[in-house]
Formats: sequence, structure tokens, C-alpha cells
Amino acid sequence: MHKKVKFIEVKSEIGAGTRGASLGVDAIKIAALDYGSSLFKSIDSVEIKHENHLLFEAVGSPFAKRLKGVLNIYERLSKSVSDTLKKNEFPIVLAGDHSTAGGTLAGIKAAYPKQRLGAIWIDAHADIHSPYTTPTGNLHGMPVAASLGEDNLNNKINKPDKETIELWNKLKKVGYAGPKISYRDLVYIALRDLEPEEEYLLKTNKVKVFTTAELRRNGVEKITREALAHLGSCHNIYVSFDVDSMDSSISKGTGTPVRNGITEKEAGSLCVRLVQNGKVCCFEICEVNPTLDKQNLMAENTFEILQKVVAQLTN
Repeated sequence: MHKKVKFIEVKSEIGAGTRGASLGVDAIKIAALDYGSSLFKSIDSVEIKHENHLLFEAVGSPFAKRLKGVLNIYERLSKSVSDTLKKNEFPIVLAGDHSTAGGTLAGIKAAYPKQRLGAIWIDAHADIHSPYTTPTGNLHGMPVAASLGEDNLNNKINKPDKETIELWNKLKKVGYAGPKISYRDLVYIALRDLEPEEEYLLKTNKVKVFTTAELRRNGVEKITREALAHLGSCHNIYVSFDVDSMDSSISKGTGTPVRNGITEKEAGSLCVRLVQNGKVCCFEICEVNPTLDKQNLMAENTFEILQKVVAQLTN
């Protein structure tokens, strides 16, 4: 499987509640240097302009903090992903916080508007809140909802103002005027930290979820096969890997670590096995935060996974 890979770097952290994820991409590069790897020299890379200056300003709406900045990044990232795919290249997005993943999905949909898109979300969290349901206002808890066009008004607990609603509606339409994915084309792996509002959506819409326990019981190979089979009717598949999918004993260097996650070895095998599938057209890594890490361990683990994925795609 020889593909031309392109790195798209998104050093943004305005969607997170903890500071430091914008340094994650460079931490991964430092890990590469420590390993004596020339990976970042051999792969073309483009950097998306971020909006991290907004961290020094007021957050705006408490129910969608710095939403205007996230919207700007969605638009830039969407265009970059779309352009990369149209050149027949394989985008690997190296992101700060997970909020911008909706921009990645928007870019895939913009490149292939008539094709059915599936998403595999490897994450401790569902990221399916909206400004109407969010307990924190952090946009990194909302990219799946934005991509589904989901407000979850049945579980509304917040009253966002008019400007927030307008910006949120714009966010949902970046790259393509409707939803980018549907619930039937969404798969979660290692999901384990949910709010009731999110549980409601997953149960009501019968979303496919593979727990860490299932992965351990059945093995990576079987879970991968089942996940891909579930998305068998999709033309294209996007894989989003949030490093907090790994257990909190390994994933100290991330903003929201959660117990009972997968191991670094399981994560590596899972990502490599998934990108072997010809329908997988884009891969993303996010939420490495070296400021929470004593020895850059999270970035080293993540780099090893990235290196394996690139080798699988390019060899």
C-alpha cells in the first residue's frame, strides 16, 4: 500500500480546558529526534494558522468558549484536508486539542460530497456535546456533534445566546451544508467517560461502541474487522485517535486522562490495522500535552504509533 502521506499540523488548543495541547505536535517531533528518526524530514508538512492568541482574551460564550476562533480553524483545516485529498495524497492530521477534528471531517466531505463517510473515534470521550448540553463549554467535547449536525435539544440544559447559536450553526455547515456523517456510520473504540446527555444520543441512535474490555477479550484484529464491517457501506473512512484512549497510567501527558484505557501496544496495533483498509482516507492524532508529562513519555508513545502508521501507508 504505497500512498503519498502529507502531515497537516494544527497547533491549536483553544477548544480545551487545560493548557498545553498546542505544544503536542512539537513534542512528537522532539520524540522523533530523540529516536534519531528522519520521519519529519521525509514527509511533506503544512501548518494551519491557529488562533491561540484568543487564550489571552475573554472566552465569549460560556457554552462554546472561543467558538469564533474554532470556526476559523475549521474553515482553514477543511480546505487543507480537501485540497490534500484532491491531490491524491493521504492527510495525517497532527492536532492539538480534539475540537478541530470536525474541520477534518468537513474537509473530507468537501472533497467527496456525494460519498458516504464513516468515522472511527478512538477516544475515552464521545465528544458529542453541543452548546445546549455541554457541562464545560469546551469545544473539544463537541466535534462529533458538529459533524452530525446534532444539537441534542431533548437534553438541553444551557441557554446559549443568539450569536453563539449562529456561530454553532455555521460550524455545522463548514465544508458541506449538511451533516458530514450519520449515526450509523460512527464507531467508538475505548469509549468510557460519558455524560448522561451523550449516553442518551448513543443509545437512542444505536451507535456502535467497542469498550476496552471487549477489545481485550476479543483482540485488536477482531475488533478492527468488526468496526470496518460496520462501516462496510461507507465509501471513505476517517480514523481519529485521541491519546486519552490509552489508559491513564500511560496517558498522563494529556488533558483528560481516564482509567481503564487501552495500552500503547494495543493502540499502535489498532491504528496500523485500521489504516491497512483502502477506504481509510485520513488519520488524525490529537491531545498530546507535554506540560503534563515529566519525560515526554506521551509524545514518545504517540510518535511510535505515528511511525508505524506512516510505515504501513508508505511501504
